[in-house]
Amino acid sequence: MKFVLYVSMKSLCLCVCRCLSLCAGNYSHLGTGTSLAVCQPDTCALLSEVAAMREKLAALIQAEELWKVNQAQDKQLNALTDVSSTSVSKMAFTAALGSSVGPFEQDTPLKYQRILSNIGSGYNPATGIFTAMTRGLYYFSYTMYNNNSGQPNSVASLMMNSQKVVSTWDTVGDDSQDSATNAAVVQLEAGDSVFVKLYANRVLYDDGYYYNTFSGFLLFTL
Repeated sequence: MKFVLYVSMKSLCLCVCRCLSLCAGNYSHLGTGTSLAVCQPDTCALLSEVAAMREKLAALIQAEELWKVNQAQDKQLNALTDVSSTSVSKMAFTAALGSSVGPFEQDTPLKYQRILSNIGSGYNPATGIFTAMTRGLYYFSYTMYNNNSGQPNSVASLMMNSQKVVSTWDTVGDDSQDSATNAAVVQLEAGDSVFVKLYANRVLYDDGYYYNTFSGFLLFTL
């Protein structure tokens, strides 16, 4: 672009010099009475050429300015893309219940209210649901602590959308204060949901020691 502008400026200067030399030159060799009008046709043509070159030069300058603006916008877009890619490639969370839940009349997503970490804000404590921000391979785990007394009555599952992935179960035996953990590595698309479901009429015990937890993180994007 700069080379084109240089050539155009050089051509414009040559045209102006030719015009000035014709109109300011010595015409005595043409004879007595010869006037400047002799050069007028050539001068008009040169002035027209100068005007055309000036328009072309203005257009080239405008094009160069637009090119600079586009380059700046491209840099900004690339920077925003890099920031966005970095943010969605870092996702990890751990949350805990903190209080006992159940029984419910129907299967219910567990809402882990105690947030220990939530990088990328993929986990929503208001719903208990983690939402994938990008396509990738993810790791999830949860720990279930049973109802702590009496007949065991605790059943929970790790869910991916409406699909059951893995489960924990404690409904028999005379012992109490049992816990169980399960985990899975799953491939998610952007927008997929993962949560822990407590089944209807089941109970989990928890307190300030946080026996029930739900964790997950992005291993890598796909």
